[in-house]
Amino acid sequence: MLASCAGVKDTNTPPPSSGIQRRSVIPGLARDNPPPPTLDQKLGAMILAGFTGQSAAPSDQVGIDIEQHYLGGVALFDYLVGGVPRNISSPSQLRALDAQLQSLASSTGQPTLIIGTDEEGGAVARLDETHGFPPTVSAEYLGNIDDPAVTYDHAARMAQTMRRAGLNLNFAPDVDLNVNPNNPIIGALGRSFSADPDVVTSMAEAFIRAHHDNGMLTTLKHFPGHGSSTADSHLGFVNVTDTWSSVELEPFRNIVHDGLADMIMTAHIFNAHLDPDYPATLSKATITGILREQLGWDGVVSTDAMEMGAISDNYGFEQAIALAVNAGADILLYGNSSGEDVVPRVLAALKGFVSDGTITEARIDQSWTRIQKLKSRLAV
Repeated sequence: MLASCAGVKDTNTPPPSSGIQRRSVIPGLARDNPPPPTLDQKLGAMILAGFTGQSAAPSDQVGIDIEQHYLGGVALFDYLVGGVPRNISSPSQLRALDAQLQSLASSTGQPTLIIGTDEEGGAVARLDETHGFPPTVSAEYLGNIDDPAVTYDHAARMAQTMRRAGLNLNFAPDVDLNVNPNNPIIGALGRSFSADPDVVTSMAEAFIRAHHDNGMLTTLKHFPGHGSSTADSHLGFVNVTDTWSSVELEPFRNIVHDGLADMIMTAHIFNAHLDPDYPATLSKATITGILREQLGWDGVVSTDAMEMGAISDNYGFEQAIALAVNAGADILLYGNSSGEDVVPRVLAALKGFVSDGTITEARIDQSWTRIQKLKSRLAV
């Protein structure tokens, strides 16, 4: 990336010892009276997509998506579903890739590009040792220690690694409660800090502060809580109606209240008590009703990957887009898509829905405002 706007602190710096600490500000690029955005620019900002490639040129699909379709952000992976190499092979390669991506965005006068990845630690770490990055530990490991200073130290080193590589957003921490330790996608992988919402809150806030202090923004996931599930939403429909409880909202509520949330990602879980018709990602009752109105969150909401089985196996491509945006989602994530046309397809669907009134332009403007506020805090 072009330059860092935040200094790197000593990894042994402890977290704040007392009082509620509001999130630190990460400056973005100064912009002098930019022209009003076009509809295409506003819609492109709502798309965050993956791509295949370890470099990025204007003629590559990702270059076309950034320069012509105003793609708002990218999600990087070390592999594609099926084990195909994806975006990450070494620290130097990743640093060069991210600089190329950011240059593509800046050459067209776009705001800072979101460049994110899943770096939770442990089993979910895209910047892993096999590619020359430092080792990490799982959320479960840190939750068992239950010491904010230890969590801060580990998270600070993680954040520094990410910033050196040119990333600016971590799709972490996972604040799901470990309600079901055998949960195949959360508990069994050590992704939850604890079953205790106070421990999850404490560890997650130390994790977030460490990232903010080292130039990274973060993502709370998976709202309204994926920890009680008995199935994996990557693979298909997941019903938590009989296992979910409102205590799973507490980490989200606490972190939003403490002013530390940057972005919140939804879960593709179905809960008939919250919405009898739709999973959380597509549910206005859940995103707007609970997250925005009850918990008071007016920042960016991102979907989990829309190509996951829980969505793609049960809803049409265009139908899911309309439902998610009208539910209150601001960013549509297509993280592990290998299709060359996913970004123009999403953009075309959004434009069609605005044209026919299915989605109002006022609703698009809400998302644009939230996304630009988030991007103004991204390090570049």
